[in-house]
Amino acid sequence: MIKLDQGTVANVDVALENICRKLPNCGGDHETRKYVAKKLLQAARKGNTRLEALEDVARRALRELSRSQVA
Repeated sequence: MIKLDQGTVANVDVALENICRKLPNCGGDHETRKYVAKKLLQAARKGNTRLEALEDVARRALRELSRSQVA
């Protein structure tokens, strides 16, 4: 497993908070945050380390999750 540097970890944290703060219940439920965090970490380990790119990953993860809940 690739170890992430402090800057990348900070960007993952900020991306998660920025996206989840828009969810109901002060940031969404635990399972939603966990799913988004998992997707963010996967992306970061593949080299997506910029904040903007990570926020895009988080938005896509929320869309995937909402589609799977509707289906």
